[in-house]
Amino acid sequence: MKQFLTGLCGAVVLTLALGGCRPGENASTQLTPTDFAMNNFKPIPPAERKQKLTSMQYHVTQEAATEPAFANEYWDNHAPGIYVDVVSGKPLFSSLDKFDSGCGWPSFTKPVDEKEIVAKTDTSFGMERTEVRSADANSHLGHVFDDGPGQAHQRYCINSASLKFIPLEQMAAAGYGDQLTPFVKAGLIKPQPKTETAILSGGCFWGMQEILRSIPGVIKTTVG
Repeated sequence: MKQFLTGLCGAVVLTLALGGCRPGENASTQLTPTDFAMNNFKPIPPAERKQKLTSMQYHVTQEAATEPAFANEYWDNHAPGIYVDVVSGKPLFSSLDKFDSGCGWPSFTKPVDEKEIVAKTDTSFGMERTEVRSADANSHLGHVFDDGPGQAHQRYCINSASLKFIPLEQMAAAGYGDQLTPFVKAGLIKPQPKTETAILSGGCFWGMQEILRSIPGVIKTTVG
């Protein structure tokens, strides 16, 4: 038989992935069928988009439509987390950069990564604007304007239908653990201690378990 022992970094016996949560994750976090961890952020194939997206999501992302102001999912969302491309799951915007512009659509001062955004000149409706699309899936997102706050004065005016919001507490479980650092720096979550795993064998497992539990740094033992 084997015994699994979980401990903190630097202890004699070190961690177990089964024993603890990743940063931003808790034991109650559960994946749903829409979590993009399942497709590794690969865009939905074009032939499947009409079936897998809602009519509004398809109309906006594939046909460059604009959803109604003040009547969309995220314009007034103040929860911490990230906004990803609804077609590919790629991270696009963060709640840390979201602000209330009064326009009725989600507004951000900048994208998470500028390489994930493509800007194009839009001359529709008799005016010239700068359209923004996702680089990976070519989803229409919205427009960027130069009337925003801060030194850059950018306002990314984005359709909610182009986005999927991943709450902070679900980011690690949904495959976005690499996006947690800014939230740690902002003081919204605490970094979790690194852990390692040791597999031990012995005679009386239950007797050994009580001894091992008393070792400083050990946070969990499991007899198996």
